[in-house]
Amino acid sequence: MPLGLYISVPFCRTKCSYCNFASDVFSKAAYENYVSRVLEDIVNSRRVAAELRCALESAPEETVDSIYLGGGTPSVLHSSQLQRVFAALRAQFAIAADAEVTVECAPGTLTPALIETLLQCGVNRVSLGVQSFVDKESQSVGRLHNRTTVLGEISRLREAGLANTNIDLIAGLPHQSTESWDFSVAETIATGVPHVSVYMLEVDEDSRLGRELIAGGKRYHAHFVPEDDATADFYQLACERLTSAGIAQYEISNFGRLPTESRNHQSRHNLKYWTRQPYLGFGVDAHSMLLTDRREGCQAVRFATSDSLDSYMNRAPHTATPVSTQAALEESFFLGLRLNRGVDLQGLRQEFSPEMVGPFESGIRQGLDEGLLEQQGTILRLTVRGRLLSNEVFARFIADEITMGTGHVNPR
Repeated sequence: MPLGLYISVPFCRTKCSYCNFASDVFSKAAYENYVSRVLEDIVNSRRVAAELRCALESAPEETVDSIYLGGGTPSVLHSSQLQRVFAALRAQFAIAADAEVTVECAPGTLTPALIETLLQCGVNRVSLGVQSFVDKESQSVGRLHNRTTVLGEISRLREAGLANTNIDLIAGLPHQSTESWDFSVAETIATGVPHVSVYMLEVDEDSRLGRELIAGGKRYHAHFVPEDDATADFYQLACERLTSAGIAQYEISNFGRLPTESRNHQSRHNLKYWTRQPYLGFGVDAHSMLLTDRREGCQAVRFATSDSLDSYMNRAPHTATPVSTQAALEESFFLGLRLNRGVDLQGLRQEFSPEMVGPFESGIRQGLDEGLLEQQGTILRLTVRGRLLSNEVFARFIADEITMGTGHVNPR
C-alpha cells in the first residue's frame, strides 16, 4: 500500500489569532537547527518503525505516492533548507514518478526564487492559506496578505506550471457577512483553482481568538465574529456555490473540480488520513500511522511527536497508540463518514465481521431517524445536516476514547 509523508514546519511570519496549531513566530536562526533535526528523523525512520514493529520496507507496495509540507508556513524556509528536506526524503524513500507533492504557502511569500525552488524540488501542488478575499477580514485575524497579492501569486504559479493549487477559506471570521462571504467564494471560483478547502472557525482554548470568544471579550475583533448559525449558513452557501461551479464536495471540508481524463483533483495525501492508509510524519506535532504485523489483534500503530518545539528538539520520545481491531472498525466509521462517498457497511462486515459491526446498528438507526445519516443499499453517508453536526454523529461510533491524530487537514 503506497505510503504518504508529512513534514511539519512550525514557523510563521505572524501567528494568526484563530490558529490552534503547534506553530509560532521564531527567529530565522532557529530554522537551520530544526531542519537538521527533521533530517535526523527522516534518516532514522526505519529504525523507529522497527521498534514499533511496523511495516516500512522498500517493496513496491511501500512506494511513496504523496508528500505534504505543512505548518506553520513551510514557504518561510530558505531555498537551500527546502532542497535538503526533499533530498533527504528521496534518499530514504522510493518516490513514485507521479507522486503528489504539496507545499503549504502563505500568500505574500511566493517570490520568483521560491517558485523556482519548488519546481526544482519536484513540487506539483501548492496550498494557499487565503482564508478570505476581503482585506478587512484577513487583516482582522493577522494575515499579512491582501486580495491583490493572492490573485497575483495564483497567476504566477499558473504561469510556472503549478496550476494544481488549493485555496483555504474560513467561514466565521470577524466582520464576515453573507455578502462578504459570497464575495470570497465567488473570487475563489473565478481564480479557476482546482481544489478548495472550506473550514468553519474553531472556537476553543487553543487559539487567542477562541479564548477571547469564550471569555466574551473584544480583543482580536472577537465581538465581530458571526453567530454560529450564520457561520453554518456560510458553510452551506459555499457548498452550494462550489458544487454549482463544478467544484464537487468529496469530504466535509474539501472540494475538487470534477476529474479530467488525466487528473483527479482530490487531495491524494489527505485521502490517506480518511481511508486509513499508512503515512509517516516528521517534525513538531507530526502524526503517523503504520501497519503492523497484526500481532494480538493489533492492526496498526499511531504515533506522534511532541507539540512543543523545545521538547521535539530535545528528542522527546514518540507517544504511540496501538490500533486494535475494534479501534480500526471505529476509525473506519468516523473517518469514512467524513467522505461524501460514505462507508460500505457490507465491506466492513467482510473486513471485520458481522458480529463486530452489529453493535453499531443502533447508532446507525438513530442517525437515520434524526436525519443525520442516509443509506442507499449498503452505503451509509452523512446528510447535509449531518455534516454540520458531524462530531455528534462520529461520537456514536466510538466505544471508548481513542487518542489519535490524523495529520494537518485544517486551515493554516
